[in-house]
Amino acid sequence: MPLQFYNTLTRKKEEFKELEKGKVKFYFCGPTVYNHVHIGNLRAYIFADLLRRYLKYKGYKITHVMNITDIEDKIIKTAQKLKKPLKEFTSFYEQAFLDDFKTLNIEIPEIMPRATEHIPEMINIIKNLEKNKLTYKSQDGSTYFPIIKFKKYGELAKLDPSHLKKNAEGRMKADEYEKDDARDFALWKSYDKEDGDVFWETPYGKGRPGWHIECSAMSTKYLGESFDIHGGGVDLIFPHHTNEIAQSEGATKKKFVNYWLHNAHLIVNGEKMSKSKGNFFTLRDLLNKEYHPMAIRYELLATHYRAQLDFREDNLKKLIEVLEKFQEFFIVLDEIIKKKSKKQPNHVVDHLIRDAKTAFETALDDDLNISEALAAVFSFMHSVHKIKDDLSSFDAEKIKAEMENFDSVLGVMQFKRESLEKDIKEKINLREAARKKKDFKTADKIRDDLKVQGIILEDTPEGVRWKRQL
Repeated sequence: MPLQFYNTLTRKKEEFKELEKGKVKFYFCGPTVYNHVHIGNLRAYIFADLLRRYLKYKGYKITHVMNITDIEDKIIKTAQKLKKPLKEFTSFYEQAFLDDFKTLNIEIPEIMPRATEHIPEMINIIKNLEKNKLTYKSQDGSTYFPIIKFKKYGELAKLDPSHLKKNAEGRMKADEYEKDDARDFALWKSYDKEDGDVFWETPYGKGRPGWHIECSAMSTKYLGESFDIHGGGVDLIFPHHTNEIAQSEGATKKKFVNYWLHNAHLIVNGEKMSKSKGNFFTLRDLLNKEYHPMAIRYELLATHYRAQLDFREDNLKKLIEVLEKFQEFFIVLDEIIKKKSKKQPNHVVDHLIRDAKTAFETALDDDLNISEALAAVFSFMHSVHKIKDDLSSFDAEKIKAEMENFDSVLGVMQFKRESLEKDIKEKINLREAARKKKDFKTADKIRDDLKVQGIILEDTPEGVRWKRQL
């Protein structure tokens, strides 16, 4: 099966064909840095991470751009409320965002441009739109895009422009608005006293950019006037991505993006996430509850990106057991490798690896079918378990290498839980103490409890040794 994605623009799965052979250029909408991102945002970024990791796995050279929106109404208002300079305020939350990426093992995009550093590029787009008669000025001096003049407006969202209300000059000045309040949209917003010291002097007056123009400017600067993939949450289809298409294609008269990928919303514990319900979480909220970051990543990763995810806290504790299986699998393989067994390579191993690799890739080639891909990995581990006693060191090395290949896409297997080994050693010490007291009943119970956990104890002349079984 060739690699295929569900294209929001056409509402169907399409075979992926890159514009430039062997290279993929894609843009993913990044954070608005006025607060910590919540787990709904993080679901989107983990989707982007899965996409970039799999494209790399497939051998593509990628250029992944994710913007930092550091100028927007909420940012200005919050910074002013806290009496902090804009740059100081946004830098704090930008760093917090990058910290979240590191914690969740999300790869950093090749390019992460800031909106405030790309005002000239925005002005150039507006100039081209003006040449193509796709701008007008409102009474307050702001510059708007007249959607009625762009014939394909609403194609991405499957909207009829004539059904949208005509109230551009009367609508609120905030960057965000509801569908039924939108008609034309701002390219450049005229200065308002509430903006304080946040403004730029341009041919379109003193002011600041509209939200939508920011992404068009940054994406086309680094990826070109036409590129392969643009992604984000479904909430961005309209108005943001719809307006990006209109202004980008209106300025260049070229197709903006070939494939539009959008992830579905997230709910928490069966309900819409909201602070009033007590189920609104940032990553820090969950870490403060002592949930493991890799359990959080796994929970956000394991549901197909186009399906609604019901994020449940009780799953996070259960997922530790899944992550420990990965950890223990690698430890057992390492033990086999260290023994440097002289056994002949097991011919079955190559077949198992080939079948697992085929199943894994077939799943992800089908619009990133992550559940089937994970199933392929667990099936592979189960099959290896059946022949573990017949593995040579060479076999174990090949299996380990393939698991590492799988994890280059999944990013969840390098789970380390320091307390795990500490707990085992403490139980072994308790067993030894019981044996010295000739309390063999307690000693046997500890040994049996460890066996249930997959820990096998061996009493040797040199002392007690323990190992994990698959």
